[in-house]
Amino acid sequence: MEQIIATVRAFDGALVLAPERGGDFPESAWGDAFFYYSPDGRVPRNVQPYGTIVTKDQPGDTASGLDAPDRWRVNIQVGRATFQELTGEEPRALSRPRDHAAVDTVMPHPVYGELGWVSVVTPGARTTDTVLGLLRDAHDAARARFARRRERTATAD
Repeated sequence: MEQIIATVRAFDGALVLAPERGGDFPESAWGDAFFYYSPDGRVPRNVQPYGTIVTKDQPGDTASGLDAPDRWRVNIQVGRATFQELTGEEPRALSRPRDHAAVDTVMPHPVYGELGWVSVVTPGARTTDTVLGLLRDAHDAARARFARRRERTATAD
């Protein structure tokens, strides 16, 4: 997990929020990580992270069994073509049953798969390079969205 967080922190303009026990964030977020493109270092308004790491089950999201020791899940927003390439399915037409508790396997996110998110429980030798590449692509896509928003705002003034 630390390798992934360190890699994302090194991306130009990356903001990694990693709430710790006792901090200002809700206890449910402690130990997790949230990845944004934010060149000014502030949490963007009205923007979802492009990737996350979660370390525990949440209400409505227990299929990955993250409450067991040494389990965590990285979640990444990917484009439609990448989602199809990785899963063999359309995001909005998922039909195959999945074992969302399987480790080191790229699959649709158990809750947000239909929105184009993929996930990997406890990435290992088989998926770590893929995860890092997908996070780089998601970061670049977030940077492009940021630039488009900035351009629209500048032309509206």
